[in-house]
Amino acid sequence: MAGRTDDGGGDEDRDRVSRAGFTLGLRRHGIRDLRVLSAMEQVSRKMFLPAHLHSDAYTDRALPIECGQTISQPSLVAMMTEALGTQPGDRVLEVGTGSGYQAAVLSKLVREVYTIERFRSLLSLAEERFAALRLSNIMTKLDDGALGWPEKAPFDRIVVTAAAPEVPDALVAQLKVGGVMVVPVGPAGSVQTLLKLVRTPEGCTPTVLAEVRFVPMVAGVASRL
Repeated sequence: MAGRTDDGGGDEDRDRVSRAGFTLGLRRHGIRDLRVLSAMEQVSRKMFLPAHLHSDAYTDRALPIECGQTISQPSLVAMMTEALGTQPGDRVLEVGTGSGYQAAVLSKLVREVYTIERFRSLLSLAEERFAALRLSNIMTKLDDGALGWPEKAPFDRIVVTAAAPEVPDALVAQLKVGGVMVVPVGPAGSVQTLLKLVRTPEGCTPTVLAEVRFVPMVAGVASRL
């Protein structure tokens, strides 16, 4: 009997099966938004990790990436994405590109994603992944994330993936009235509070989502890396 030649399709099939099981796990964590579940299933988390961590791609835990940063656990990415309540025509600002995974998920849900990263090498790696996945609706910028992207404001949604000591006023100013921001707030190296903020004409109405631990938001652009 002739043997079958593996052309690489087997790896893709296994990854697809893993993502399907991964989506079921997100449901068990309380994620109900079908659009978010579909986006999470479409984006391979493995593509956003170093090769030696590929076997852990669909475990529900944060993992280390380059520049001393982390990729959040999938259930947290899903919760934050669901809390944003995105619509297909939205323009979303992400502060902290990291591996690019959150931006890739958002790109499946909205019209445009604007993402800012302070580490040049992280941003370059993320841009390579976006190009490989043909995600043409993601715009990137190397900058201080706390300053936002004023020339592209206002945004319908803002998601912050690093902990700020307090809600950054510059980001609130770039959020449309009626828009939503999800941001972790609290001291570095300690438990922080994940907030959902809805912009009103008078300010912001906060809702506490969870206690979390994120890397701190650091001012400026990294001088190295």
